[in-house]
Amino acid sequence: MAEIKDPENTIIMETTKGKVVIQLLPDVAPGHVARIKELARENFYDGIVFHRVIEGFMAQTGDPTGTGMGGSDKPDLKAEFSNMSHVRGTCSMARSQNPNSANSQFFICFDDSAWLNRQYSVWGQVIEGMENIDKIKRGEPVRDPDSIVTMRVAADVQA
Repeated sequence: MAEIKDPENTIIMETTKGKVVIQLLPDVAPGHVARIKELARENFYDGIVFHRVIEGFMAQTGDPTGTGMGGSDKPDLKAEFSNMSHVRGTCSMARSQNPNSANSQFFICFDDSAWLNRQYSVWGQVIEGMENIDKIKRGEPVRDPDSIVTMRVAADVQA
């Protein structure tokens, strides 16, 4: 069991495959971390599917339409690219070709994906439950996809 050092900057995500704990990186991407926490606190992510899951690459979620084209009703975010590497367990924002188009969709890397470095905004790192991400059904789109059951800020969850 991972130790949660900063509950205000930790996400607990229950998926159809099990629990995943994500350490947020507010010093790296403050705007993106604030958005993830805001949406989690609004229960936005509850029930959203992993609509694009590519073996050896990543699992993408966060689109309420399940198509890869949707987002929240909040404005898109300004890019917060950093020197953080996209490695196994990295949580990063999905976007269109416009660097400032991230909104609610994000992905979790299965493996090192260095070609994404400095082009996508990294906001978190899985610290527990990566084996549950590994179990998510693959596909583009995914048939009968896995989903986020609940996604909460750890500070808001009763122990």
